[in-house]
Amino acid sequence: MTSVAIVTGASSGIGAATARRLAAEGFHVLAAARRTDRLAALVAQIEAAGGTATAVACDVTSDESVAGLAAAAEAAPGPVTLLVNNAGGARGLDPVETADVGDWQWMYDVNVLGTLRVTKALLPALERSGAGTIVIVSSTAGHVVYEGGGGYTAAKHAQTAVAGTLRLELCGRPVRVIEIDPGMVKTEEFGLVRFDGDADRAEAVYAGVAEPLVADDVADCVAWCATRPHHVNVDRLVLRPLAQAAQHKVHRTS
Repeated sequence: MTSVAIVTGASSGIGAATARRLAAEGFHVLAAARRTDRLAALVAQIEAAGGTATAVACDVTSDESVAGLAAAAEAAPGPVTLLVNNAGGARGLDPVETADVGDWQWMYDVNVLGTLRVTKALLPALERSGAGTIVIVSSTAGHVVYEGGGGYTAAKHAQTAVAGTLRLELCGRPVRVIEIDPGMVKTEEFGLVRFDGDADRAEAVYAGVAEPLVADDVADCVAWCATRPHHVNVDRLVLRPLAQAAQHKVHRTS
């Protein structure tokens, strides 16, 4: 039977690229996100390329919505062997001193509690498959802090802690846990969400960087990790563009 992969945050960016790539690898993809119009377009694109996918409306901040995703997984055309916890994002770049508590709460709910909700809901199906894989798309912000990034780095540090804890707790059971930590990735929406729609501020992040990572680069890493023999667990994969030597060290041309 066809293996089923579930990708959250699949309506754009890394999530959409990952859904397309996993479908090309032969998975039936459950593409989950809030924006159903974008999901419908994604599914049509996957099917036109010869793959198979199902759109599932899902808000990872809602217990009821995530329960609906679990129900869709039960009705999928094969065993659920892969979960990609990709839904997430950043809001604001304010120092802790003037931080917006609402922004921090949103980041924690989407990045951390969203991962928790979806993982809890899908773990029984993943274990039942006998060869389950959980991928958590975190960030290099889960390793290093920076000024103005307190809320986002706190959330991503927490997500990294969830991945490590889960791996320990599932030891001896047929589910592996993989953490993917990208650095500078240029997508169409990440910066716009962070800066409340300010396109100039969003674009300035990548100013002078000739080749930042793009969504397909991250999707390639997710697919590579997920398609290794099941006894091979890539605990953590960190990827950055060549121009980014570290969180604080980026080569920019004039």
